[in-house]
Formats: sequence, structure tokens, C-alpha cells
Amino acid sequence: MASVNGASSNFVPEQLFHTVLQVIDYSHDASGANRTTFVLKTHGTLEAAKKFAVHSLESINFTSSDFQQYQIRGDRAPSESWSHGDGVLLFARAFDGQEFLVGIDTTPNNEGVAANPDGDLVLPEGAKFLHYVLQISVDYNADRSGSLQTTEILGVYVHRADAWTAAYKCLDPTQYAEYDRRGDSQFIGEWPFGEDIAVHAVSETGQNYFIAVKNPPEKKHELKHHNLKK
Repeated sequence: MASVNGASSNFVPEQLFHTVLQVIDYSHDASGANRTTFVLKTHGTLEAAKKFAVHSLESINFTSSDFQQYQIRGDRAPSESWSHGDGVLLFARAFDGQEFLVGIDTTPNNEGVAANPDGDLVLPEGAKFLHYVLQISVDYNADRSGSLQTTEILGVYVHRADAWTAAYKCLDPTQYAEYDRRGDSQFIGEWPFGEDIAVHAVSETGQNYFIAVKNPPEKKHELKHHNLKK
């Protein structure tokens, strides 16, 4: 960790810690295939990320009364079981059946973003939030419903233009049986995968890959699901 601009209080962490929310919409698809991942906030220390994560739904204007179930892992006694996964710090189930799972993901600090002693990021040039390049992988061979999905943060950028440039370079078109790029002539005016999706690709064995550029949602109504199709 290095100090920034001579200010010993700020430092550049080697890693960034992202509070990640996955929303699974069982209300419209009982298989769980309708799921979307959002990065709510990023911190420079794990301690700060954990502190934020357990109250992160409040940052987008939810309250515990919005949910049928609202469970924080750290509030449970050691003898109580936790059935929502080792990486899940907060679990909530809405009255309509949607489930909200909050955890923490870690990536290298590729932009050299600074943090203050509390672990909050100090973004340059007046930036208010980061832009995230995500890879969503869907294995329809293992589960035809599409419920077997993983989401990985491939990159974190201060500038949106840099994130989109990186998104288009994440996958090598020659390695896929099908490769669709937003902006290609055949998709002008009718891109079927959603405005945040930059690339869709299908491997020789049938796995689908989607590269998305996402911003943190500021309000709960911004939790829109990806329009992922085969």
C-alpha cells in the first residue's frame, strides 16, 4: 500500500473489495434462472466492505420490513446453521418470492484507486462511482433452464468509456462458435440482450457468455434484470 499525493492517511490498496448483490426472481421463474448480479459499492479494505455489506440493501432504499425474511449472518449464534452459502453475509426474501443474497468479491486494483483510512474509495476527477465489467456464464448443457449461472467481475474502471472498451476485448471471437457484439451492423436497432450487455458468445460446447458493463444501482427500482437469451 502506498500513500497518495503525499497524504499519508490515504493509500492505494492492492485489492478492491466489492459488495455484490444477486437477485433471484422466483416470482416469474421457479427454476431460478432469472437472476441478476449488481455491484453495490467498492471499498479499499475488507473490514469496510463487510461493515457496509450487512446493511447494503438500505443503501438502495430497502428496509427489513420490505422482506418476509431478512437474515444477517453475523447476527446468528455460532450454534445456528446458515443455509445460504459460505460467501453470503445477508439474505432476504421478498413477499413476492424474490431472493436477495449479498456477499463480497475481490479484484485487483487495476486503476490504482486510492482509499482513505476508513476504507472508502477516493475517486479521481470528481467521479462518483466506478464502472464494472462483468462476465455472466450460463451453462444450458448442465441445466436447460439456465439456472446454473456464474458472474465474475473482470475489471473495474473509473471512466465508463474505458469499461466499454475493455468489455469488447474480454473474449476472443475466434474461440467461439457464435460471437455477437453490440454495435455490429446486423444488430442495429434490435440488440436483443439488453442495453448493459456488450458481447454475447457461445462456445463449441454450448456455454453462453455475456459481457456486461454495470454501474451501482442507487435506488431499488434500478434493480433491473438482464435480458439473457440463448
